Amino acid sequence: MLTTSMRMVSAFDFTTKMRQDAEWMVRSDDRILELIREHGNLTPTAIEDLGGPTAGYARNRCPILAKYGLLKRISRGLYGITDEGEAYLNEELDASELEATTETS
Repeated sequence: MLTTSMRMVSAFDFTTKMRQDAEWMVRSDDRILELIREHGNLTPTAIEDLGGPTAGYARNRCPILAKYGLLKRISRGLYGITDEGEAYLNEELDASELEATTETS
């Protein structure tokens, strides 16, 4: 029985947006980006400690995310999110349109 404060929700009550990832991305990239957005600049070890992929895996993925502009390298082994990374997480950017850069800093 539904009370006045409860209502049925149909599948049409909301629109589902989806992040537009790229061919070079893997499933754990979203989690890495989310953790860095939530906690600020992080190392791969901190990413693992916060429930993300292993430090070794994050250590390989962070430079790739930085190469495409979703993360920035703050210092050796420390990464922060970029405006592009925020836009991707907010479903405002199609990551497949990003181009790799040769800059590593």
